[in-house]
Amino acid sequence: MIKLDSKIPEGPLSQKWTRYKASVKLVNPANKKKLDIIVVGSGLSGAGASSALGELGYSVKTFCYQDSPRRAHSVAAQGGINAAKNYQNDGDSIYRLFYDMIKGGDYRAREANVYRAAEVSNFVIDHFTALGVPFARDYGGSLDTRSFGGVQVSRTFYAKGQTGQQCLLGCYSSLNRQIRKGNVVMYPRREMLDLVVIGGKARGIITRNLITGEIERHSAHAVVLATGGYGTIYYLSTLAVNSNASAAWKAHRKGAFFANPSFIQIHPTCVPQLNQFQSKLTLMSESLRNDGRIWVPKQKGDKRAANSIPEEERDYFLERRYPAFGNLVPRDVASRAVKERCDAGYGIGETGLAVNLDFRDSMKKQGKKAIENKYGNLFEMYKTITGINPYEEPMRIYPAGHYTMGGLWVDYDLMTSIPGLYAIGESNFSDHGANRLGASSLMQAAADGYFILPNTISNYLADEIRVPKIATDSAEFVETEKAVYERLNKLISIKGKQSASSFHKRLGKIMWDYCGMVRNENGLKKALTMINELKEEFWKDLNVPGAINELNMELEKAGRVADYFELAGLLVTDALNRTESCGAHFREEFQTPDGEALRNDDKFAYVAAWEYAGEGMPHILNKEELMFEEVEMKVRSYK
Repeated sequence: MIKLDSKIPEGPLSQKWTRYKASVKLVNPANKKKLDIIVVGSGLSGAGASSALGELGYSVKTFCYQDSPRRAHSVAAQGGINAAKNYQNDGDSIYRLFYDMIKGGDYRAREANVYRAAEVSNFVIDHFTALGVPFARDYGGSLDTRSFGGVQVSRTFYAKGQTGQQCLLGCYSSLNRQIRKGNVVMYPRREMLDLVVIGGKARGIITRNLITGEIERHSAHAVVLATGGYGTIYYLSTLAVNSNASAAWKAHRKGAFFANPSFIQIHPTCVPQLNQFQSKLTLMSESLRNDGRIWVPKQKGDKRAANSIPEEERDYFLERRYPAFGNLVPRDVASRAVKERCDAGYGIGETGLAVNLDFRDSMKKQGKKAIENKYGNLFEMYKTITGINPYEEPMRIYPAGHYTMGGLWVDYDLMTSIPGLYAIGESNFSDHGANRLGASSLMQAAADGYFILPNTISNYLADEIRVPKIATDSAEFVETEKAVYERLNKLISIKGKQSASSFHKRLGKIMWDYCGMVRNENGLKKALTMINELKEEFWKDLNVPGAINELNMELEKAGRVADYFELAGLLVTDALNRTESCGAHFREEFQTPDGEALRNDDKFAYVAAWEYAGEGMPHILNKEELMFEEVEMKVRSYK
């Protein structure tokens, strides 16, 4: 077991980041031009980091698999972005945002990183406003806010139901400015297939041009992964179907520790699965729970139309169970409550796997126009998908895989266990513990990209100024490229009968059934066996048509699914190892008498940082003990 050094600065929590910035090593402006940085990913964290680093004068190369950076999955975030501005004068503060995140994450996050994210949040909102992001405003012209789950203040800034899209367009504009100035070179339609490590340091990547199939070598003094999460391991999720874990997993196989992989968030308000042919699910923003009330019939198996069920026969179960927070409890709590009602026979619809999200009372009080101004695009999207008009009858919603709190282990500098390799945004583990609060993902992604990484990366690069441009003809590049070719050839030469998607769908079903909202020892052990059997079948009966050196989406899918088989094994192993319930990791054996998560702080108040030990070898568990100086670990209560 390796002793992990998180490099948390000394001093009071509220002064750590300020002291860090005052003492961090700097790079002379003339030297910055000599240093190359690779950024993989172009969402809020990737585009933010690329534009900020380009603005500082570094030579940046940015890669994305989409045809344009503006198609990154940050575009799909709907509800809002948090900041501790306290515009409503409702008692908010940096400390309260920090505390809400620590508590919401069930005390499984690193204090210093979370406080820094809360501290930087206000700069993020100012920056996006300056970029022209059209946040909602009140009658007087001030920025408007609304509330989200797990908090009792209104700190979420929003642009109707398309906040992620508008923020990403702001990032895209700042990125384009640096591209035009020549500080950033953009490589769209590239997929990272491996990390190149030279002398123990990250020095480049191997990519595949997704249009031509050409394998390319790219070098740099540092590599930044901003590649998002691995929620599509469930196959059906709210993520884009091409979202994947491959870049992070390749880094893991090269030595980057993977932290808390079993911490995956299930979002409570999603459009239920409509048929067996779907390839993804659709998010309905958590912001809808501000005005929508969640309920089921009080009578089991009641199949009457929602509008025909009288008020006294409706069970507003979140309001009943959690009177202090009502419908705005955290996502893990709401998801399990919805599942419990459906499993008990109170679910609605043909499958019984849905509950009502009803806006009747809000429209009576505020008027239809007010609701339309807040959520109009979400209501239109819901009607397009389901054919149901939510202005006239309740939405039907059910939980779905959404966000991953786990990710690559990073220290306070956001550097992984490989020197020179950084992970930012959702691709790292650092800020959300065992459960993310709503509207904190855009906040963390933008904070990491625009305000944190540009400060911390100089601490490493200051010692790299004498290193010349990294040549791509070294033995390490040649060997890594050779391994990439061998794997692609292996995938394409199986010549079986089943598609990569069919295997992905079956893997996702295993993960959802046994390592989803609720887990137990027997189910997790069964999942491990089933994953290994399916993995063996995959490598015997996969069919990938076409060739390597051409446009080949089936080959792309096959590589990602192959990585998911390996990650699935680690995810289940981590869930088995953590014999407690915390946040989104809910083990049935460890719950309170009223069905809430039962933590074991004596044994599991640590970050599980898993180390790759080689093909076919069990992972090695390294632990970063979590120390709490400012908050006291206590049982979460939202009642």
